[in-house]
Amino acid sequence: MKKPLFGKNIVPSCTYCSYSKTEGNTQFCSAHKVLKNGKCRKFDYNPIMRVPRGAPKLPSFNNEDFSIKR
Repeated sequence: MKKPLFGKNIVPSCTYCSYSKTEGNTQFCSAHKVLKNGKCRKFDYNPIMRVPRGAPKLPSFNNEDFSIKR
């Protein structure tokens, strides 16, 4: 049995749907479907279209953090 790439609990969003087309600041559905409750019945997840989150900010360290105290 093959497992889904990113799990089964992917919230549908037009930003990473295979049928989504972006022109300027507007998104269009190439399947010409109408959204009901913010969801499209034709939703097909495309992991390449998903924009990853930024890396978390690292904490700052000083020399005292790396010294051994006796």
